[in-house]
Amino acid sequence: MSPREAAIREEDATVIRPAFDRHAKLTEAAHQQETPSAQESAAPAPAAPAAFVPKSPAMMIAYVLAGTMVALTQGLGMSFISINLQQIAGPMGLTQVEATWLMAAYLFPNASLTLLLFKVRAQYGLRKFAEVAIVAYVLVCLAHFWVDSYESALVLRFFAGVAAAPMTSLGFLYILESMPPAKKMNIGLCIALTALAIPTPVTGLISPSLMDIGDYHALYLIEIGLAMISLGLVYLLPLGSPPRAKVISSLDIVSYIFLAIALGCFAVALTVGRLYWWTEAVWLAWIFIGGIAAAAVHAMIELNRKNHLIDIRWLTSREILHLAGALMVSRLVLSEQTSGAVNFLRNAGMLNEQLAGLYWVILAGAIVSGVVCAVVMKPGRESTIHAISLLLVAIGSYMDSQSTVLTRPEQMYFSQFMVSFAGGLFLPPALTMGLGAALKRGPSYMLSFIVVFLATQKIGGYLGSALYGTFVQWREQFHSFRLVSRLTSTDPLVAARLKQLGGAYGKVLTDPNQQTAQATSLFAKQVQQQAYALAYNDSFLFTSWLSLAALAILLLHVGWRNRQRLFPNIYPMQTA
Repeated sequence: MSPREAAIREEDATVIRPAFDRHAKLTEAAHQQETPSAQESAAPAPAAPAAFVPKSPAMMIAYVLAGTMVALTQGLGMSFISINLQQIAGPMGLTQVEATWLMAAYLFPNASLTLLLFKVRAQYGLRKFAEVAIVAYVLVCLAHFWVDSYESALVLRFFAGVAAAPMTSLGFLYILESMPPAKKMNIGLCIALTALAIPTPVTGLISPSLMDIGDYHALYLIEIGLAMISLGLVYLLPLGSPPRAKVISSLDIVSYIFLAIALGCFAVALTVGRLYWWTEAVWLAWIFIGGIAAAAVHAMIELNRKNHLIDIRWLTSREILHLAGALMVSRLVLSEQTSGAVNFLRNAGMLNEQLAGLYWVILAGAIVSGVVCAVVMKPGRESTIHAISLLLVAIGSYMDSQSTVLTRPEQMYFSQFMVSFAGGLFLPPALTMGLGAALKRGPSYMLSFIVVFLATQKIGGYLGSALYGTFVQWREQFHSFRLVSRLTSTDPLVAARLKQLGGAYGKVLTDPNQQTAQATSLFAKQVQQQAYALAYNDSFLFTSWLSLAALAILLLHVGWRNRQRLFPNIYPMQTA
């Protein structure tokens, strides 16, 4: 082991080990078995990590609130655009497709920058990292008030994605900072993940009032206000900084550039691909090709290095592929809420004002699941919690699959509470399993695990949204063709319906031909709305079956893993 690698391991250990106390003994034993090289013996020993200093209950609450505020600030920055896309496009004079590029510009750097920041804070110190990150975010938020063109808005959203990247990990660190080592892996982790889940429903709740006050400028105003509050909290409540170490090399930067291009290309293509349609825009193929080529170059660099930025071989091991598959499936099925139920109601004519009750239900589900998970999550219960989570998603999705064009948010409260609750239950145990697998190999493997986590959560989220939207659009075309093929003007019911719709224009249109034309147009819209309702029902039902399939695979996996205990006569215990 080189001196640089030893420094990396020791530095990462000082940051990570206090947060994951139950793995500390395994890591310490592994370090004691290693034989240091001559170079390591000559190198100065890094400073020992500081012991955990308990904080008063008031300070503990203050740090948790500070972390929640930082996470909320970061989450609102993205959710303001995604939830209010239609309302923002109008005042800015943009089409829906042009407004979607604002999201793509934000996601391109944000998809990967956290990876490099993991080493940046280790080399330059956690305190400086926090201060620079929050100041940069405040400046970018402030710059939004001088946006006067679509091009400048795109550039600014790009830098907003850069500035927001450190905020997620910063909120995480603040929540874990004050927690005793024994509480970090259950209470601390659940609070942190809950704080990252609440910005979307909160955005849906406050956006209508903000848009009434001052259009999209009010969104920027509240964003900079929260950023300045976070800035004050960061300076008022300092994070403990471990000893620094030089962990960044020039090859790390080169390797990261190719990884950033790969993840950024995938994020952009998955965000806008459905709008241009996958097989119609040739440039979409070139974006995917560019992402694949950049990923291949990154893999070639990492496979031929001793001091990895990311350990590709470990990422392709059976254990990590299994974890990545589980996380990816969870993101796909949980898209039922973000890309399914909410979009279904929007297609039925519901705006944020009418969806307020549903957002309250989603927020309650996220908070309740965080509390329940913190209470019940213990080592060995991960599979049970995941099974319950998948079952709840399957039930909730099946309930939603019975929707009609007359369904309103009130009819989806219970099902969406179950889906939100299931999402909050699934992630903490999965994250614990991944962190445990990384720490068994040594703290330096944390960065490799973060790649798995980011790829499944961020890229998986874009992929889930893209697949969901594509599936709905495909099924809508199918149902529209079937419905239209059965409707003819000679059908008495169709003729009566057209006459009824045309009669509604009798007071404003005296020409019978114009009345018929308006009635035909309105009738076509109603048919399309019915087709969309059927398409969303198909997507909900597909999600339910996918959740049940994942549950069956999970049960088979658990049964195979415990086959010797369950069937001792068939699989006798092996003795040494």
